[in-house]
Amino acid sequence: MSQTNANTQAAAEEKKPCVLIVDDSPDVHRLLRARLRQEEIDIISATNGQEAIQFAQEHVPAIILLDLDMPGMDGFEVLRTLKDTRLTVEIPVIMLSGLVATQDKVTAFELGSVDYITKPFEFTELRVRLRSALKLHKLVQLLGERARVDGLTGLWNRAYFDERWQEEFSRVSRTSRPLSIALFDVDHFKSVNDTFGHPAGDAVLTGLGKLLRQQGRASDIPCRYGGEEFCMIMPDTKPEDAIVLCERLRKSLEAMLWPRHPERKITMSIGVSGMTEASTLSAQQVIDDADQNLYQAKRTGRNRVFVGGRLAAPAADVGAVAAKAA
Repeated sequence: MSQTNANTQAAAEEKKPCVLIVDDSPDVHRLLRARLRQEEIDIISATNGQEAIQFAQEHVPAIILLDLDMPGMDGFEVLRTLKDTRLTVEIPVIMLSGLVATQDKVTAFELGSVDYITKPFEFTELRVRLRSALKLHKLVQLLGERARVDGLTGLWNRAYFDERWQEEFSRVSRTSRPLSIALFDVDHFKSVNDTFGHPAGDAVLTGLGKLLRQQGRASDIPCRYGGEEFCMIMPDTKPEDAIVLCERLRKSLEAMLWPRHPERKITMSIGVSGMTEASTLSAQQVIDDADQNLYQAKRTGRNRVFVGGRLAAPAADVGAVAAKAA
């Protein structure tokens, strides 16, 4: 793993979970901050329902402590909105209320609350329940991540790619920042399996996955797309810059030695597509462009990066394009 990626991962591991406290009373915020100051958490505060929904979408906290009785948009309405929104549906919510009626508790749990704590708080109990909810949330996150990781290469899998690509494409639509994508396909991969056996083929896939992780930038998102095909989402990256990165990856793979077949070089063909600002193309059309460019790279000789079509300069051998971009 590159030093940049290692630092990014370490920072992510050290980051404290975020807890959003939602209550219309400033005194409650001050009291909770004082009583929870020893906990390994970062606290953000919202004083009404609309602010709570906005902060939840912006920060995606690990836990929300949500007051039930608020003017305007009450806690039930906030909870219902959170659970009806894809970005916030998985956030655990602990309801806080001075109401002890059984029906209020039943309603809270039916709407998706994970716990219900009545005021005035018994703070030892509150801390224990908060810690329990945070542990459960962390476990669910770990399980979710494992379900989105390819078992052979350790890269993100196709399901994660589909989700993340839509998110990054939507972000471009809002901000007009550049975005690129590359599709990688191992050349003549079937012959590697047929000639040297499937363990050799698995070693190639694992090695390529390691290469994408090590030489990609911290912001890049490498995924296994399927079989011997990989992809990389490159946020804030113009297609001409993506070409330079992909050419470096192509050369690095070509230079690698493989213990099971030291005499056999492994190469890959790469198709690049992207945009420099918000586009009339759909997310799928951008992928289709990259796929078509990959096909052209295969058709015109393999072991090359190809970009062309609607989103870049006229199709050319990538060496000239990369030299110009560099």
